[in-house]
This record gives sequence, structure tokens and C-alpha cells, in this order.
Amino acid sequence: MIFTQFVDDALGCASYLVGDEGTGSAVVVDPAFAIEQYLEEAERRAVRLVRVVETHTHADHVSGHGRMALERGLPVSIHPVAAVGYPNDPMDDGDEIELGDVVLRCVHTPGHRPEHCCLAVIDRSRADEPWLVLTGDSLFVGDAARPDLAVEAREGAEGLFHSLRRLLELEDGVEVFPGHVAGSLCGKAMSSKASTTIGFERRFNPALAFSEVAAFVADSAGIAAPRPPNMERIVELNRGPFVGARPDPEKLTATPVDAQVLDVRRVEDFARGHLPGAVSVPVSGTRFSTKAAFVLDPDRPLVVAAADAAEVTEATRGLRSVGFLELAGYVLDGGSATLELVPIVELDALLADGAELVDVREKDERDDGYIPGSHNVPYWMLARGGNDLPRDRPVVTICESGPRAAIAASILAARGFDARAVSPGGIDDWQAAGRPLVEFRRCGS
Repeated sequence: MIFTQFVDDALGCASYLVGDEGTGSAVVVDPAFAIEQYLEEAERRAVRLVRVVETHTHADHVSGHGRMALERGLPVSIHPVAAVGYPNDPMDDGDEIELGDVVLRCVHTPGHRPEHCCLAVIDRSRADEPWLVLTGDSLFVGDAARPDLAVEAREGAEGLFHSLRRLLELEDGVEVFPGHVAGSLCGKAMSSKASTTIGFERRFNPALAFSEVAAFVADSAGIAAPRPPNMERIVELNRGPFVGARPDPEKLTATPVDAQVLDVRRVEDFARGHLPGAVSVPVSGTRFSTKAAFVLDPDRPLVVAAADAAEVTEATRGLRSVGFLELAGYVLDGGSATLELVPIVELDALLADGAELVDVREKDERDDGYIPGSHNVPYWMLARGGNDLPRDRPVVTICESGPRAAIAASILAARGFDARAVSPGGIDDWQAAGRPLVEFRRCGS
């Protein structure tokens, strides 16, 4: 068997190349829009790609199945319930894709989405039973998929409960390779570990501890995490006609008047000088694609401000993965606007002078401990709201260690606030210095 896992750390997504050495053929499962990695691996392995398989219609990233079909002529398989608008070979429960001794068997596992399928992989040169299973967005390492992205949460959770029971019919030694790892918004507590086994998850995964569907539904349907950004547009792109490659963005001498500017340089460079109205999301930081998609307007032209061509390339790839396919162009370096970065040791003085402190972490993070008097608005919500914040005094943003605070401050500054960011540093440093935190008291604690 030929088997390669690809993990996109910026989105927490995993995709796979599965093939047979004897026939020299392989399929790609759940491809990212940047398909070059699969083509390179196929060439390295000396195999020919013969098919693309989608476990479901993805809601958090643009798939590469369209590029594979248009550029390589590959057929695409997906469950018929997906009702996609592109040519496909329907793949139903029990259907098999044979690559020689290697066989991918479809296991219909609705829950995350109605069409969702897992792929049990069999190597008949070893045995007739599955050796591993590609679980897509159903069973993760230490978690299960969220059920609220395609149907009502309780309906999705009930389907997911029964689908997980099907997976537990597999032997303990079967290896599990999921469609997501930590960092994805398609689950709530998944591990950063890229694989596991059915036996380990049977023993340790909290989502598999429920024996009654009602208890599982009550727990699973209560997810509080935000939905993936730009979700509706991404689903539309993935369900519709094939999406092909896009040309490289062009360098601009001036930014269009109606364009939004995403500055992908380091926070320190952005703070020293950036184009007025630009929003900062460093491409070198964690979860670039998700953060950028949260704060950008998909209906406005987009210009990337970067330090060099390498940053432009990396940012373009990340933006296209979350549905920002058309870029108006790019500019290099910054501009005349500045952003004040506040050391944690100066925060007391600012607060004493009347500054408003905004904690831009998620609510569950804030509940573990927050600075007295702070106001909680997650960073991504500031792109949509925050009109109740004061404009007659400084607004200081803070997170656990600085990255989200800087993004939040850039959003507020672009909207005309006197915004400053605690960066580098944040709540962690405040607590390490022995400063007081308020802890949210949950019922029963």
C-alpha cells in the first residue's frame, strides 16, 4: 500500500493519497485547493492519480477536486445525498474503489453532513479486513465532529451518534486517520495528534462514552465554537461547478479606492507603519487562513500588503483555501499609519487614565480568568460589531499572549477608534506577575 497524510496546520485539515504499488495507481481523498502537493507526491511515488474522493462537501476550506478534474481529467466520487452541481461518480454505502490489492470501502456516516462517508481501507495482500479508516469529519482524535453545520444541531447529533456506533464495529487495531486535527472549527476538543486507533478512541474518547443517544445529543448539540468563517460561500463553491486555478496576483502601484487591505507582515512591522485602514493578520502566525477569513469582507476587493514576494505567495495560498479566490493585487511594505503596542507593565497606567480594556479571547477562555473591569468581545466579532465601545478614550485589546489582540486593535483602528494592543504579552503575563484575575463561577462549582 502507498499512503501519505497531508496536514494543513493553518486550517487543521488533513487530506490523503492512497495507492497500490502493484498497479501504480492512487486516489486523493479530500484534497485542498493547492493540489501541487499531491502531484509532487504522486511523481515521487511513481504512481498515477486515477480519482478524487470527497468524504463530504467541506464547509471550512475550498476543495481541490475541481482543479483535479479540470487540470488532470480525474473523476470525482461523493455520496449522492450531497446533490452537487458538478459531474461525479456517486459513491454509496458499501461501494468499493479498487486500486489492485488496495480497496477503499465506503461507509455512509451522516451527522456532520447528511452525505458524509468514511473510507475503510483494505490491503488484500495482508488481509481482507480493514487496515485503516479515513474518518473525515466524524471521528477525530479525542473528539467527534460538530453536527450543526448542515442541519439542525440535534438532528445532526442523532445521526452522528449512530455513525460513530458503526465505526466502533471495527477492530481495535484499525488505525484512524481523521479529516481534521486541532485548530479546525469542525470540532471542539480534538487533539493535535494526526492519527489514532479505534481501540484507543473506544477507551479514551469522551464522545464515545455515551451509550444513550439522548445523552450524546444533549452534549454534542451544545457546541459554542463559532462556525467556520465564510462558510456559506465555501459550501457553495464546493457544491457548484468545478473551481479552477487562478492567476497569480499582480503588483500594484496604488490600492483601489474601494479595496480592503490585509497586511500580512509581522505585527511589529505593521505597528511601525502600514497603509491607512489596513487590517493586520500575519501570515507567519498560527491559523492565518481562519483568522483572515473571520475579519475580511468577502464582497469587497482584497489587496495584500506583504514584506516580500514569498509572503504574497503564502498569503495568496491561504486566502484561496478559505474562499478568497480573486485578489485585486498586492503591495510591498507599509505606509504612514501606526499602531501602538502596549507592554503589559504599562497596562495599569493606561487603565488608571480611563482606557477601555477589551478581552478578545473566546468566552470559554475568558471564563477561566479575566482582568477585572475588562469587556469581552472575541476578536472576530469586532469586524462585525463593537459600536458600543468608547470613542472618547483609548481602547486597549488583550488576549492570552498578543496575536489576537494585535488583529483586534488593527480592526478597531481601521474603524476610527483610538486602539492599542497589548503585544507581545497578555493575560498569561498578567497572571504570571501575580496580578488579580476574576474567575467565572459555573453552577455547581
